[in-house]
Amino acid sequence: MTLLSVNVNKIAVLRNSRGGSEPDILRAAHTCIDAGCGGITVHPRPDQRHVRPDDVRALAAVTRGRVEYNIEGNPFAGPRGSYPGLIELAREVRPTQVTLVPDGDGQITSDHGFDLTRDIETLKPLVAALRDIGCRVSLFVDSGATGFEEAMAIGVQRIEIYTGPYAQAFEEGQVQQELERCADTVRRAQHAGLAVNAGHDLSQANLGTFKAAIPGLAEVSIGHALIGEALYEGMATTVRKYLQILR
Repeated sequence: MTLLSVNVNKIAVLRNSRGGSEPDILRAAHTCIDAGCGGITVHPRPDQRHVRPDDVRALAAVTRGRVEYNIEGNPFAGPRGSYPGLIELAREVRPTQVTLVPDGDGQITSDHGFDLTRDIETLKPLVAALRDIGCRVSLFVDSGATGFEEAMAIGVQRIEIYTGPYAQAFEEGQVQQELERCADTVRRAQHAGLAVNAGHDLSQANLGTFKAAIPGLAEVSIGHALIGEALYEGMATTVRKYLQILR
């Protein structure tokens, strides 16, 4: 079965909007794990507008020995204040997987993947550093991306397809072309030896169609839609509904 990794960033957004410790990101993670999810995802950023380094460390203890822990982030963003940088944070907590994402402070959310042909040489030492720590390394890419053989050659083990365009096409009722584009990208990545994850704007409405078209999908990382849906139906119920779709 495709692993469901729940991104808990939005819990931190709500907490930070008021200050204090509520809603409790650790309680949210425990609830998701108890409901059966296979992983927890966080995406710390240097400006600390949602998940903070202390959250990342605390969640490492919550997930250890129970589920996979996936940390996303921009590996080129250096230390700032109490944010030590993505590689150093990974070195501290040793997550199962680190997903490298080319996003900057000005982006509300991740909105594009790496150009592997252009970026592969700058990524090479960072991938090596993460592999030395013992982390599985995934690269965030757009549908239609190329350069998978080169990614394999530097030690990358997975890609995560940016599914924002797929979700938009689904909403507009014109999904087939983008879905085929995603499926072709997956086939080429798998042929090169990479496992494939997916994430961004996936929801209960569009996940089943995507899953059916993508054989061998290893993992989906879902946060925004899942947390929004959980406001109405509860966190545990919503996680179980996603797991049912993935089955």
